[in-house]
Amino acid sequence: MKRLLLVLCLAFPGGAQPPVVDTEGLRNSVKTLADDAFQGRAPGLPGGEKAAEYIAEQFKHHGLEPAGEDGSYFQPVPLVGVSTLPTTTFRLITSKGVQDLRLWDDYTVNNQKLRPLEEIDAPIVFVGFGIHAPQYGWDDYKQVDLHGKVALLFVNEPTSEKDDFFRGRALTYAGRWTYKYEETARRGALATLIIHRTDLAAYPWQVVRNSWSSEKAYLEDEAPALQAAAWLQLSVAQQLLAECGHDLDQLYKAAQSRDFQPIQLPARVQAKVVSEVRHFQSRNVLARRPGTDLSEEAVIYSAHYDHLGIRPDQTGDNIYNGALDNASGCAILLELSRIFAGLAVAPRRTVLFIATTAEEQGLLGAAYLALHPPLPVGSLSLDLNFDMVPPLGRPEEITAVGSERTTFGLALEEIAHSLGLTVRPDAHPEAGLYYRMDHFSLAQRGVPGFSVGEGLTFAGHPPDWGQKFAADYTAHHYHQPSDEYHAEWDFSGLSTFVQFAFQLGLRAAQQEKLVQWLPGDEFEAARLKSLP
Repeated sequence: MKRLLLVLCLAFPGGAQPPVVDTEGLRNSVKTLADDAFQGRAPGLPGGEKAAEYIAEQFKHHGLEPAGEDGSYFQPVPLVGVSTLPTTTFRLITSKGVQDLRLWDDYTVNNQKLRPLEEIDAPIVFVGFGIHAPQYGWDDYKQVDLHGKVALLFVNEPTSEKDDFFRGRALTYAGRWTYKYEETARRGALATLIIHRTDLAAYPWQVVRNSWSSEKAYLEDEAPALQAAAWLQLSVAQQLLAECGHDLDQLYKAAQSRDFQPIQLPARVQAKVVSEVRHFQSRNVLARRPGTDLSEEAVIYSAHYDHLGIRPDQTGDNIYNGALDNASGCAILLELSRIFAGLAVAPRRTVLFIATTAEEQGLLGAAYLALHPPLPVGSLSLDLNFDMVPPLGRPEEITAVGSERTTFGLALEEIAHSLGLTVRPDAHPEAGLYYRMDHFSLAQRGVPGFSVGEGLTFAGHPPDWGQKFAADYTAHHYHQPSDEYHAEWDFSGLSTFVQFAFQLGLRAAQQEKLVQWLPGDEFEAARLKSLP
């Protein structure tokens, strides 16, 4: 403990005393935001607006300056919401017959044209993983023309154990479902059907169903192109391919090769995608602690506050409270804002605190922020994001997937070790977590960033206890109404985590140079372009 206090004292501007973390304040923030009164915090609806107001009130109470538009704490985010209606029909036609699919049970679908009705009658082309990656000598399309057709493909990417081929076990962006829709739309496809496999997607069908059966939002100024962006249940895809004379497992093996050739299937999709479309605004919430001599540069702390809202057609508990996802991250953000606001001497750089909206809709609030930042992107040094930080006691490990890609990686390890924490490598690099959190939207614009979380070992518990908790949460509570606040949660251990997060931001705010990507990183070019 003496070593910890010494490290903290040396790091503070003006030699001030280290902060005392308010663990009961953390508890109250999670309990409040996860309460039924916030109605699952859906963007653009009363519960989401109430959450934004609550966070802004806390920023103001702590003494932070507003950093939004027109002197407020808010940045309006224009969105278009699309809800797929039950009158939607979807059928697969082969020489063996017609298979009428059940919405949400057999498939999910969303209309990216943002229109009330889209009708499709088109042939299906199987395109493997649907990836075009010249840097790896990979092209699943082989000049196939997708105009007027439906693409069928696997989520994820070819299996690799080599770091110079799709980054080994680590999933690249080309393996993400968002990329699949973007790439096939660029190639003129009318619709895209992603085959769901739990091992490849890293989450079960229930997560897909719950994420896509509610309203899906898009940025107002986006130009998405697919008439039908869909997922197919594994068993449905197996039957379709079998009726076309193919075995799904064999096609998966074939798709592992650079020599894979697209397959024009003897099958068609006939669909009517019926949607309710609404234009609305949600809000990011922004506050700042101005810096001193480097105040025109900034370090960002971020966390998304939105979740999945209410499902009126669902019996029983139909409020998706999102206690861990992501009231927990917001609680960390608010506590850090309190600590920085209370510093007697400000750090050199400005520190921005940003609660984003519409993360569950595809990182939309963060994407809008990246396009409309409060300071030029070239002056943003680092984004430290928090998403799902469970209060399970004192962590013995931390995770910061992506920190190793930046010039800040060594500083992070040093701070962790000073607090008795081990930096845990990505336990599941194949899940592509780096591309699934808000920091990714800023990284695409060149801003170094990563999400900071706990590892899997906790003081006073067996080594596998954290792993069991994580597995149970993913299987039974992630994107489920059961992600609720529990009074027995142990918030005391989050004190160490908050101290660690505080030290990260303070170090980045105090150091001489802006944080950069390491040479050769996929985001380096965007960073260099953004610098003055």
